[in-house]
Amino acid sequence: MSTLPKVAWIGLGIMGSPMSENLIKAGYEVTGFTLERPKLERLTAAGGTAAGSLAEAVRDADVIITMVPASPQVEAIAYGPDGVLENARSGALLIDMSSITPQTSVDLATAAREKGIRVLDAPVSGGEAGAVEAVLSIMVGGEQADFDAAKPLFEALGKTIVRCGPHGSGQTVKAANQLIVAVNLQACAEAVVFLEKSGVDLGAALDVLGGGLAGSTVLARKKDNFLRRDFTPGFRIDLHHKDMGIVTDAARTVGAALPVGAVVAQLVASLRAQGDGGLDHSALLRSVERLSGDQV
Repeated sequence: MSTLPKVAWIGLGIMGSPMSENLIKAGYEVTGFTLERPKLERLTAAGGTAAGSLAEAVRDADVIITMVPASPQVEAIAYGPDGVLENARSGALLIDMSSITPQTSVDLATAAREKGIRVLDAPVSGGEAGAVEAVLSIMVGGEQADFDAAKPLFEALGKTIVRCGPHGSGQTVKAANQLIVAVNLQACAEAVVFLEKSGVDLGAALDVLGGGLAGSTVLARKKDNFLRRDFTPGFRIDLHHKDMGIVTDAARTVGAALPVGAVVAQLVASLRAQGDGGLDHSALLRSVERLSGDQV
């Protein structure tokens, strides 16, 4: 019998499916629940167990991991008679790896404490590729002892794993991450259009830029998207729009000015309004092309 904790995984989307599979590969017993039957079938094919309900998934779990799109979904699965807090056993560790508002994480930790359930907020960065390759950056908020207990599990999912402070801190750092990524993507998109209109060999230009100070993980990960105009979603514009709302609201609360971030947030919102919300966030290139007079 394995001595590893039993894991319940709630949310098997673009990120959740490969992450849960990496836990299975690392020897964890994973029981999953989501509303989409094909994703449950994928989990069972990988060696996991499909639960018939959320309550069934979490009932015997030592660790419960949630990975859903936004704060409303986290609240929907956490609270209520069929939710995590009413059905998980006392002493269980709830790790929310969704990207949500810091206040939602703080409130969840407070409510869970009354049920004897420990909580970590642990959003990730690295996109679908990082999830598949188990090289995610994981930014964690919560108690040090709970972080230490969860560290072996995190190590099956990512490479850069840091406790950033108390509850909500992981979400604050994730918001900052999304700000940097959006601004970087916008700069890369503008550079691509500038280079192409100047008649430069785009592939060669991006190679040399990637090797200098302009190089970044964003450029390395998204270079092929730009070159091929392939915007198959690894991280959707819809989700980045949600995240930019989180960072702008949080910055307003603490009195931090985000002049460039505010502009990029509007560009992301504009792209979404034009019907591109389901595309990868590298599709910010399409917005720059439109502004430059190109037919997209």
